[in-house]
Amino acid sequence: MEKREKELCRLALEAREQAYCPYSGFAVGAALLCDDGKMYTGCNIESSSYSPSICAERVAFAKAVSEGERDFVAIAVAGANRGEMPKTECPPCGVCRQVMAEFCDFEKFIVLMVKSKNEYTKCTLKELFPWAFGVENLQKGD
Repeated sequence: MEKREKELCRLALEAREQAYCPYSGFAVGAALLCDDGKMYTGCNIESSSYSPSICAERVAFAKAVSEGERDFVAIAVAGANRGEMPKTECPPCGVCRQVMAEFCDFEKFIVLMVKSKNEYTKCTLKELFPWAFGVENLQKGD
């Protein structure tokens, strides 16, 4: 998996270059690995009214899901000020974690937070989001 992890990190760093972030100046890229080996990338896309903005992770998931993918293995996330390399991890926001919870196995799905081309922090979705809201929390009428 280490070779694939490094490839995901590289793709996430490359995806940052496409970020549309004129308001925050914070460019984020993500690379999502599917169980079948396909990889989907995404970048953050901001809006002047802020709430329609979308994170890189959700762009990658939207691209993959819209192509029929449903089985995911890992995601790499890289974020830093535009024009700079990451100096620290960029963890997914709460909304992105919730999207991951919708589609991914808590115990197995890997999140890679990229610090540099060769350095990243690795954890499972469960470690990142231990108290996620899920389908088991929905109460349906009898």
